[in-house]
Amino acid sequence: MIPIQNLYYLLCYAWQRLPVQEEELTTTAADFHHPLGLLTHVLLHGTRRLLRQGLSTGYTEREEELTELRGRLLLTPTLSRDLLRRSRAVCRYDELSFNTPFNALLRGTLEHLRRARQLTPAQRQQVSQVGRSFPAAVEATPFSRAALQTVRRSRPVGLEAFLLHMSELIQASALPEPAADGRTRFRDFRRDEPLMARLFEAFVRNFYRLEQRRYHVLSETIAWQAAAAHAPDLDLLPAMITDTSLVAPDRKIILDTKYYAAALKPRYDRQRLISPHLYQLYAYLQNQPAAPGQLLEGILLYPTAAQEVDARYTLGGHPVRVVTLNLQQPWPGIAADLLALVR
Repeated sequence: MIPIQNLYYLLCYAWQRLPVQEEELTTTAADFHHPLGLLTHVLLHGTRRLLRQGLSTGYTEREEELTELRGRLLLTPTLSRDLLRRSRAVCRYDELSFNTPFNALLRGTLEHLRRARQLTPAQRQQVSQVGRSFPAAVEATPFSRAALQTVRRSRPVGLEAFLLHMSELIQASALPEPAADGRTRFRDFRRDEPLMARLFEAFVRNFYRLEQRRYHVLSETIAWQAAAAHAPDLDLLPAMITDTSLVAPDRKIILDTKYYAAALKPRYDRQRLISPHLYQLYAYLQNQPAAPGQLLEGILLYPTAAQEVDARYTLGGHPVRVVTLNLQQPWPGIAADLLALVR
């Protein structure tokens, strides 16, 4: 399991935001005994900064009974209430307001954290203080998938995008049933392997995007080198999408991340590599034509669990390496190992 002191770095890189070196975030992470404490600390830090910069505004639709026309007149409710005789009407109009879907979601996340059982009283007090700093017009949005989808569609960028990712992770960690005392309960999301697999993949890809300049880094779709008597049959082939491709004029690395408890699997009293993972990488390499003078190679990268692995092969004429990354070591070691992997 990833130590909490490294979790901050993993999340920052996964969400394409460089860690804040000068802040206490990087030096006090070990003081948190549950990931929720770290998430809350980072969310509060970002929210305070956003409030200092000034919250964004947007147009929200309002429906109201008015004494003068504004926006669009709604005839049905106006007539059913017999409002015209009283010189009133129901109107629907757009109003510039701080009550945007993003601001409402952020305040709603803080409201849930205020009742979090895993936070200390001091942390809950900080959450309450930041929540009270929001303009009164911002209405807290309860946790819901629909609210998240609405905010995602607005495509926030920069600090807002980072805080949206943080809010999503906090919401994904919330348990549906409250504790006996009515407080919200949160699970340790590090035990959620599918979630951690997505974070680990994004972390590795974005680390290389941000920390080196030799390679162009992307996730790409590889076309099957296949032919069929009936062209529609080609559409039945599964998609081949790389986790991370690192491309330079003289070298191309297809790097596949696997967040598994172990890189080896026992079979007939012997430890062996996990065959579907190796077959997948081999298929990528065999169907990816290299440019002239470009060395094509593959890497399978696992987090270190039961044992370290560093195995090297030549498969189908391509160098292939199966290696583990020790996420338990101090962060500088993790960064150095990732950079050494592609030298």
